[in-house]
Amino acid sequence: MSLVTHVLRMLMNIQENAISFDVGGFRLNSILISSKSLPARNTALFIHGASTSLLDPLYTFHKKRFDGIQMLFVDRPGHGRSQQGRAENILPDAQADAIAKLMQLRGIESATIIGHSYGGAVTAALAIRHPKCVAGLVFLSPAVYPWVGGISWYNNMAKRPIIGALFSLLIAPTLGLLSLGTAMKSVFTPNKYPAGYTCWTKAWQALRPHAFQHNARELGALCGWAETTHEQYKQIAAPTIIITGDTDDIVSPDVHARQLAKDIAQSELLVIKGMGHKSDYVAQDLVVAAIEKLAGRNIDLNQMRQQVERQLVLDTTS
Repeated sequence: MSLVTHVLRMLMNIQENAISFDVGGFRLNSILISSKSLPARNTALFIHGASTSLLDPLYTFHKKRFDGIQMLFVDRPGHGRSQQGRAENILPDAQADAIAKLMQLRGIESATIIGHSYGGAVTAALAIRHPKCVAGLVFLSPAVYPWVGGISWYNNMAKRPIIGALFSLLIAPTLGLLSLGTAMKSVFTPNKYPAGYTCWTKAWQALRPHAFQHNARELGALCGWAETTHEQYKQIAAPTIIITGDTDDIVSPDVHARQLAKDIAQSELLVIKGMGHKSDYVAQDLVVAAIEKLAGRNIDLNQMRQQVERQLVLDTTS
């Protein structure tokens, strides 16, 4: 059996558990994976980043079966199998409201929220707007503060109302397919790109015209949202763990993660030497340990951080 066939069969089996809920005039898709022991005492809710779907964290964590912790993977509005919904859904606030509603419909009172990259902004919005829904927070290479430099030219083009729709329909799919492999690998740089990742995560779905333009509008609005919201991070009271790489060229750890650690009083910052932007995958065992620590286990995360760094050195020299 080829790798592609194997991956697609696994995806089909897992996605049979996907359920779509109406969260206020549009539907949000999610997959719930039960814990080793039933009933689950806690929930870990994963929020993916830009240009992807719940398949991204699902790729990394679907085999990490926790004892007493169920895992909920969510397609943010306009991504994966979730509908775009209202215009304000390009902002983390509206996305956080939709996820809070989804939790209510699934009977989940609170959860440990794990957000990667853009998902970090939605995670922060959840903590600010729905603190009772948040038992703990794990920020992975989060994009949560205003930054200098704006967004890429193609996203800047795609976010426009008329020209952007034409660009997303006629140009972006072709350019995207030609550069997809390079673009995906750049997200992992300088770390190894895992075999089967593009197939498993169905990365090409982000090139669909409506999805491409919606993603561009999200990114275009993020800096302004962070400008008006970041002062509220000081209000976050939930225990928080922040994991980032010191060689992340996509989301600056100095602008985002380090500042977030200063603003959230109950936070622990772990900066991993030699790691790029994909902290959710590259440091997956550390992420699992962070989730378990927030659930009550006594774990030395700094010791685990050092193990990740040693492994990265070995991966580089091998």
